[in-house]
Amino acid sequence: MAKAKILVVDDDMDVITMLEQILINEGYEVISAFNKNEGLEKALQEKPDLAILDVMMTTHYEGFEMAREFVDNPELAGIPTLIETSIEVLMTTKPSVQAMAREFRNDPNYKELQVILIRDIVTGNSGIDYRAEDGRSVWVPVNGFIRKPVDKNRVLPEVERLLAKKATKPTA
Repeated sequence: MAKAKILVVDDDMDVITMLEQILINEGYEVISAFNKNEGLEKALQEKPDLAILDVMMTTHYEGFEMAREFVDNPELAGIPTLIETSIEVLMTTKPSVQAMAREFRNDPNYKELQVILIRDIVTGNSGIDYRAEDGRSVWVPVNGFIRKPVDKNRVLPEVERLLAKKATKPTA
């Protein structure tokens, strides 16, 4: 059986090269793009099994915006997304990570953060709450995070977890 097809979107060629090497060595097919527009075009053409997205590319939150496109576009909605980040991910045991992010937004210690990344350690539910340029809080559900700098021992378990989860979902 053929291994999964993975889309990597990052403006840093070194990161793309490293991820490609890690993933290809495990038998995955890798498609790469350098920004949101190219990534969305390739996602629509190639229908990858998983997407790994950098955050800052052409714009400050381009990866978050692209993840939102994966949620909103019916042609892309079934593709799990991992976000590459060096931002600390807050952990919770509450399945509603969006509600937990809202609680953090109301906490004086976290209120002023531009970005809150949150993950439920029990279910794996994850998401991003970030402040848009107009100041409003934007919620984007994602499937997980990969810590930068990229490390094979962190990337592969996340990739395998999401692909296994996707494989067990019933198809319509």
